[in-house]
Amino acid sequence: MKKIISTGKAPQAIGPYSQAVETNGTLYISGQVPIDPETGKVVEGCIIEQTEQVMKNIGAILETAGYSYSDVVKSTCLLSDMANFKDMNEVYGSYYKENPPARAAFAVKDLPLGVLIEIETIAVK
Repeated sequence: MKKIISTGKAPQAIGPYSQAVETNGTLYISGQVPIDPETGKVVEGCIIEQTEQVMKNIGAILETAGYSYSDVVKSTCLLSDMANFKDMNEVYGSYYKENPPARAAFAVKDLPLGVLIEIETIAVK
């Protein structure tokens, strides 16, 4: 059975999608961008600040659904520029110190709202 997950502690969907969907013990988190849920605005700053906000948003959704970062099995990181990979990787790695999930990272032409990063996540219980 499909369960829609939503929290005010992460940015609301800006299109026809859910923040996350859980089915059969698997949580699929839609791509998160660096929007501060309190202000509804994109976090100003470099890739470090933006990645930190994305990871906080993912954490809020994980928590709401009853998961944690240790349950994450796969992430896909979309970057506006691969030159940002090293700094993104340092922030991202700080959330997965042991047994990190599988991951892919791609540079894309454009991201929503002109952000530097978007991350989608899959977690399993």
